[in-house]
Amino acid sequence: MVYDAVNKTITTERLVLRLFQETDAPAVTRMCNNYNLYKSTLNLPYPYSIEDALGWIALHQDNFNADRFYEFAVTDKASGELYGAVALSNNQRFSNGEIAYWIGEEYWGKGYATEAARAVIDFAFEVKGFHKVFARYFQSNPASGKVMQKMGMKEEGVLIEQVKKEGRFEDLVCYGIIHSAG
Repeated sequence: MVYDAVNKTITTERLVLRLFQETDAPAVTRMCNNYNLYKSTLNLPYPYSIEDALGWIALHQDNFNADRFYEFAVTDKASGELYGAVALSNNQRFSNGEIAYWIGEEYWGKGYATEAARAVIDFAFEVKGFHKVFARYFQSNPASGKVMQKMGMKEEGVLIEQVKKEGRFEDLVCYGIIHSAG
């Protein structure tokens, strides 16, 4: 993981994580206007419109600059193609943050979520000095849990029927990783 503070990018073996731009809105809309993605995410609206994408992207620069939230576009290092997003909240008071990610369905199963999330965890620990990073996923979406396990996160517990999605209560499985300095 290489972080470029000037350009706000993280580079990995196959990916460049960068801030979203307005020109990403059509691709974001296409990927997010997908029921299979919607049903496995907590806050994504469905159907998803270009206005949703533009409104979401408009917040990123200020959130990043204020150290509130870091939202990165997950892109191909060679072609620049957009694959999805990875985000990290910053709870400065407790020196931790929550990581969240989504990848467009056509790119599932290629390891992009794991590679991007691993890089953002490194960013959290090495650049931002976090003590802990945590994540949650719907128990009905075990693929997201596999990503968390591959990042070295450990299951910390299950919040039973914590959120309501499509008229059903969903369990949230909680994972975390503590920074082990040196």
